[in-house]
Amino acid sequence: MSKADNLFISMCKDIIEHGTTTQGEKVRPHWEDGTSAYTIKKFGVCNRYDLREEFPALTLRRTALKSAMDEILWIYQKKSNNIHDLHSHIWDSWADETGSIGKAYGYQIGVKNHYPEGDMDQMDKVLYDLKHNPYSRRIMTSTYTFADLSQMNLYPCAYSAIYNVTHEEGNPQPTLNMLLIQRSQDILAANNWNVCQYAILLMMVAQVNHMQAGELVHMISDAHIYDRHVDIVKELITRPTYPAPLVHLNPDIHNFYEFTTDDLIVENYQHGPQVKGIPIAV
Repeated sequence: MSKADNLFISMCKDIIEHGTTTQGEKVRPHWEDGTSAYTIKKFGVCNRYDLREEFPALTLRRTALKSAMDEILWIYQKKSNNIHDLHSHIWDSWADETGSIGKAYGYQIGVKNHYPEGDMDQMDKVLYDLKHNPYSRRIMTSTYTFADLSQMNLYPCAYSAIYNVTHEEGNPQPTLNMLLIQRSQDILAANNWNVCQYAILLMMVAQVNHMQAGELVHMISDAHIYDRHVDIVKELITRPTYPAPLVHLNPDIHNFYEFTTDDLIVENYQHGPQVKGIPIAV
């Protein structure tokens, strides 16, 4: 099996067998029929994925890698908060009549601030620092801006990406690593989607800085399985698994803002059947 499968199965078993429930408590999320959406959850889950070993896509079921990349480009490259700039429909439930999700995600990345080097938005500052001061411990983005939370249609879930460069002896290239911090995660609907998204983001940023993509460390504060997802997850983690797919980028792209989903190359992706009709709590 892929290492991502192994981590996912272990995490799900731990949540189901040792997690705590919110059943009967006051919770914000609800199902389409209006009933409260309760969860089984674990606090403080940390998973590590080494992209030098393999790409962390689940094989238990297919993760739509190009769609995942499209959303990450929507946030960090287009810096958009409008669903009309996104090809999938995953944000439709949180968009207003104009397509806006408020001052969330891409909006925050695109806000410019003043630095001694000039005015830059968050992603441009990351790219600048990795080029000019790669061993800085301050290279990061954050979409959790308290002053703007009331104008976001959904508070950011995966909200901070911290970049860190290491250089192992004998390796001609530095290694770019990332710590992804997430306040809350729907494990069935979003876990591998987010993992693959930020793995791709790490690969893109590493490539344009002539580095190799290293570790993606994923910290989840509230890792939960919704009550209506438990049986689905139990079935999913009993499925056969396969080797991880080969995933790489078009090597001719050297500018972060030139990447498109066509530049993601996926080979030998064996996987189980898709899980259809997953109910989504809002």
